[in-house]
Amino acid sequence: MNKSQMGLHIPILESRRIILKPLGKEFISKDYVNWMNDFDVVKFMSSGGDYTLEKLKIYIEKVEEVPQYFWAIVSKKSNTHIGNIKIDPIDNKNRFGEYGIMLGDRNFQGKGFASEASRLVIKFCFEKLYLRKINLGVLSKNKNAIYLYKALGFSVEGKFKKHIFHRGDFEDIIRMATFNNNFL
Repeated sequence: MNKSQMGLHIPILESRRIILKPLGKEFISKDYVNWMNDFDVVKFMSSGGDYTLEKLKIYIEKVEEVPQYFWAIVSKKSNTHIGNIKIDPIDNKNRFGEYGIMLGDRNFQGKGFASEASRLVIKFCFEKLYLRKINLGVLSKNKNAIYLYKALGFSVEGKFKKHIFHRGDFEDIIRMATFNNNFL
């Protein structure tokens, strides 16, 4: 059964430079595996560093089995898969979702693609899913991500001190959120 058969329609979202397509098996590639093994790409993530094509295939199969708003970020100009973005899980009762993004292709980092993809997803969440809030957690030392999130309208809601064990040490997590103005 695919996601639309399970009642979840994941639309294709499009902006000037990118297309967001539902993440699926067609995005399994050696490049994707290389991102997940690139320390500079995954250094602030809880996963990565030991990926293989088989491990990626298993992960993507799970993504396809369980309905979730999870997209591949594709450059229109080169038709290249450059990263992923998702809102998952979603709490429908309380109307919020958890945001995550990875821009894996380093050739596209620092050029506004993460911001462009994020704006598409935030707009979709507020205008189509009627979420009132989008949350995220970020390592306090991930300054570039915090800068991006603030530029997108996220604000700090709190700090969890020494909250997770990451790369050999306990690290602080900053919790951030942005709100749908229609609910304020």
